[in-house]
Amino acid sequence: MISIQDLHVSYDEAEILHGVSAAFPEGKISVLMGPNGCGKSTTLRSLVRMVPEMSGVLTLDGQDLGTLTPQELACRIAYLPQSRNVPDITVERLVLHGRFPYLSYPRRYRKEDRDKVAQALEWVGLSDLHARKMENLSGGQRQKAYLAMALAQDTEVILMDEPTTFLDIKNQFEMLDRARSLANDGKTVIMILHDFESILHYADHVILMAQGRVLTTGDAETVLRSEEIKEAFDVQPCFYRTDDGLHCYVRP
Repeated sequence: MISIQDLHVSYDEAEILHGVSAAFPEGKISVLMGPNGCGKSTTLRSLVRMVPEMSGVLTLDGQDLGTLTPQELACRIAYLPQSRNVPDITVERLVLHGRFPYLSYPRRYRKEDRDKVAQALEWVGLSDLHARKMENLSGGQRQKAYLAMALAQDTEVILMDEPTTFLDIKNQFEMLDRARSLANDGKTVIMILHDFESILHYADHVILMAQGRVLTTGDAETVLRSEEIKEAFDVQPCFYRTDDGLHCYVRP
């Protein structure tokens, strides 16, 4: 389990997170949700120590993340940022980057590394495109390639910052279904999502944030029905049930 206690983060002397505390259970999908600019992405980046100034206690299975070297941290947590450059390399070469934490200098890939890459490409359905340049992929295919890179990194925790952004409906569902498969395999998946319906159906645990603080946590339905949702978003979630379960939409 990952735990955050009393996390404060500042940029240019302006505090962005004000004492955030949360726990992310193992083998589950945890979702950070909240209005734009509330500190969700900063919280994710804090877990991989990509923020300039921070205080608080961040632990993974009881171990202080601050005691790990960058290489050790990269062997335990993979991070998929929301926006990425499109490198002038092949899909396979990109996915091989996920093996960097396990290599010494100069980097020489082993059979184990190439096997992990092949497994990751097969898992996301890109084996046939392994030699294609990243710039020649669709948006959904690129997202799958970056997910494969995270899988090749072979970590117990995967962080995803808005993984469905810019994807069409079909690819959104595929990405969320893959996140569910990862959690079912025992991975701890922490992602940022905005769509209430997706959160209701895919999130096991939800952390609602606003203005750099945690407002409430709990299972998806409990959080989406809470008064804090109205406080955070100024909208009214509405629920209805069909033969395939509970659904949610929002109105002003």
